Amino acid sequence: MKKRILLIGYNYAPELTGIGKYSGEMMEWLSKKGHECSVITSYPYYPQWKVQAPYHKNKYWYLKEKVEIGQNQSPMKIYRCPMYVPKKPTGLKRILSDVSFFTSALLLLLYFLFKKKYDLVISVAPTFLSGVLGAFYKILKKTRHVHHIQDLQIEAALKLGMIKSKFLINLLLNVECFIFRNSDRISSISLSMIDKIEKKCKKKVFYLPNWTDNSLFFPLDNKAELKRKFGYRKEDKIIVYSGAIGEKQGLEIILNSAKEFIKDKNIKFLICGSGPYQLVLKEKASQLNLNNITFLPLQPKEVFNDFLNMIDIHLVIQKTNASDLMMPSKLTTILAVGGIALITANENTDLYRLVHSHNMGHIIQPENDNALTSGINYLISNKNLSTLKKNAHIYASQFLSLDYIMQDFENRILLERSST
Repeated sequence: MKKRILLIGYNYAPELTGIGKYSGEMMEWLSKKGHECSVITSYPYYPQWKVQAPYHKNKYWYLKEKVEIGQNQSPMKIYRCPMYVPKKPTGLKRILSDVSFFTSALLLLLYFLFKKKYDLVISVAPTFLSGVLGAFYKILKKTRHVHHIQDLQIEAALKLGMIKSKFLINLLLNVECFIFRNSDRISSISLSMIDKIEKKCKKKVFYLPNWTDNSLFFPLDNKAELKRKFGYRKEDKIIVYSGAIGEKQGLEIILNSAKEFIKDKNIKFLICGSGPYQLVLKEKASQLNLNNITFLPLQPKEVFNDFLNMIDIHLVIQKTNASDLMMPSKLTTILAVGGIALITANENTDLYRLVHSHNMGHIIQPENDNALTSGINYLISNKNLSTLKKNAHIYASQFLSLDYIMQDFENRILLERSST
């Protein structure tokens, strides 16, 4: 039952983190399964908020790529559309960015209407406008549409006060209802998000969590050797935040904790990633004379497993009002390598309940400097963390495996009969 599948979403591989990583791995997995896959996306820009080389020379026009997956498999076709990428994303600029992708992708989709029909179109939000494109294609080509929600974009905009016009709010909610009505299946990544979506769409929402590729991320025993590889001593304690660097992450708390450990020469803090807020953090670190903190780019995929295994404490930092995710994307790979995760989460969240019930991380209160410092002290001084490491790896192996999750997706959504 091989299918022709089209994915629509502005984040895609080779982005190393966030939604683009998961969309890329999804389509690669489906393509390896023998499905004929195509993608309508933009140029890789996240989390740097700058189109990356070598794509920057093509960013003002369309580009078609063919990606060879393996022998006897049809190459995957990736169609990249021009999109406005603001250097400093604000609320208004993000809206303009979304609209620019919607416009250029819509023009490309009109071309697709005259081509052979896809059996399934998958739209990925954000941008929720991808769902409009998926709905249009479903209606006009009489095919199936799956709308996958990685982030509740409209709710976030309302919560942050980015949209104040009642007319515009009602318009966006009506557009969202149009997407829901014209989706055969809706999926999302956390139980709390699913509850909110089901109340709006009045239909069952499928649980499709973010995953990890256990063939790429797994525990290693040679921590001392790995530390030397990355320029550290075996007695150094390496504390790392790796991921997007934005204002909403609340990463100043790491600088405040680093200040408390400034006299301990064996404790090293790393902030790995890029984003619009990185320069602000660097300036604040300089003002505080923090010589125990280093800023690095995201590590390349080929050394990322070694890098994760070298770390003593992985920081999973969120603000109090952050979306209630069952599993933040950065946490999946941390668990896969059996890493020690220090996680900020409120007691009433899915994330707290999940980590606590499986005893696979140390949880502290969000936006609390003393809690972070105390948590680091506890984990550094605790010599018996083998249970946390073992539980983390077991959970990732059993429930976060790419093959496990995508096989379930293929069986329950992809291969079911059309409801249209």
